[in-house]
Amino acid sequence: PELATKRTRALYQAKGYSADWIEKRMRSIAIRDELTDEWKKRGVREQREYAILTAEISQATFGLTPSQYAEFKRLKRENLRDHMTDLELIFSMLGEAATTEITKTQDAQGFNENRTAARKGGKIAGDAREKLEKETKRKVVSKDNYLDAPEKRKRLEKK
Repeated sequence: PELATKRTRALYQAKGYSADWIEKRMRSIAIRDELTDEWKKRGVREQREYAILTAEISQATFGLTPSQYAEFKRLKRENLRDHMTDLELIFSMLGEAATTEITKTQDAQGFNENRTAARKGGKIAGDAREKLEKETKRKVVSKDNYLDAPEKRKRLEKK
């Protein structure tokens, strides 16, 4: 795992991502792995079920399923998370971390109970996102992607 982590980090650096963004992305991968490990322990088996649970979290967090989100960002086959801004990654992590905690504390078993936990975890992140948007009067969900310019360069352009 450590070698894979180093390779992933180096790949993101080569693609032009900033150190700050890479740290968040690496953390988001760890949080996602923890969630999928938990689902596996609790009887979620099929790839389709993982996709549905992920869509539940995303829908509750951002108001979009991953496929809708990717379309919104004008992505074709690219990894959605590789094109998320800092805040999008953070709220995605919050939704998945909250889902993991709810899954554990409520001892969710099987697909249906985990689906309920996913909706609850996503709602926590969605409520937090909405509060931030209300306070800042700016949307978290962004059309920004890193197709035409690396993240690091876009970050510098915004300053």
